[in-house]
Amino acid sequence: MIRIALDAMGGDYAPRVEVEGAALALRELPADFTIQLVGRTTDIQGALGAVPDVDRARLKVVEAPEVVGMGEKPLAAIRSKPNSSIAVGFGLQKKSLSDAFISAGNTGAVMAAATLMLRLHPGVQRAAIGTLFPTANQPVLVLDAGANVDCDARELVGFAHLGTVYARDVLGRPDPTVGLLNIGEEDEKGNAVVKEAHLLLRATSGIRYLGNVEGRDIPSGECRGQPLDVVVCDGFVGNVVLKFYESAARVFVSLVKREAPDILQRPEMGNVLKVLDYSTYGGAPLLGVQGVAIICHGSSGARAIKNAVRVARQMVVSHLSQDIGAEFAQGGVVA
Repeated sequence: MIRIALDAMGGDYAPRVEVEGAALALRELPADFTIQLVGRTTDIQGALGAVPDVDRARLKVVEAPEVVGMGEKPLAAIRSKPNSSIAVGFGLQKKSLSDAFISAGNTGAVMAAATLMLRLHPGVQRAAIGTLFPTANQPVLVLDAGANVDCDARELVGFAHLGTVYARDVLGRPDPTVGLLNIGEEDEKGNAVVKEAHLLLRATSGIRYLGNVEGRDIPSGECRGQPLDVVVCDGFVGNVVLKFYESAARVFVSLVKREAPDILQRPEMGNVLKVLDYSTYGGAPLLGVQGVAIICHGSSGARAIKNAVRVARQMVVSHLSQDIGAEFAQGGVVA
């Protein structure tokens, strides 16, 4: 039985949303996992009282009396609050008492705790946040989406390997393609780091590298007539693109509501809005650590939490962490 720990004290509406999301997951997903709600027992039990249909047999409450606030400095908070829901949640995985951890809390604290407590796989220089971007075709995985503001060329190559394994294992794409986000497709485009990464990726075995891709290639989900599965960039660029993407979707919906509200009532628009809704994709995996860690929006609703549980379960079932370890143990060559 898979054990998924959920930070019940993270997020803007904790613990209510986390409890509701856990209940949805237990009701709608395959019954091969249990959920460990980590946080203040009294608060969690109070929230559980408002969800009468939750499957208590597959639910466990783990006491964690401390909470890391959204405004706290990540590393200092983890070190000064060893009994926080984030530290206790990762502690379960470190002790092999859990298989995955999900949090909508302080992103920096989640990254710090994951790196300190689970450690990186040997050969991984930096962990990266992978975010699924909706496209006209199938979603594209973009990494890094904010964990590392500055990266060197070899770290970008490492992200390409992390993304390739994730696309293969979790997204079910047997031969995923990789593009390097740049200001143009030509070889000579980009800053010094991107130019070097482009040369390294072209010479890297085991990566199906398409070459440089532009921002406009992400929404289309393809580049030069080929499907685009993974896009690599540093965390500064990735996070800017992510925030722009999210706001563009909101602008689109707002314009439709203002100019043609009747269109939103059409049945087929439900699928369009679902594709554009971040909650469909759950959370963003932190790739490269020795374990499973998923970071959710602080404003996540119950549906987003449920889908984060779905992704965590798939990461465990597919042995993603073990496959990443094997990838880098082989020098980064995909088997």
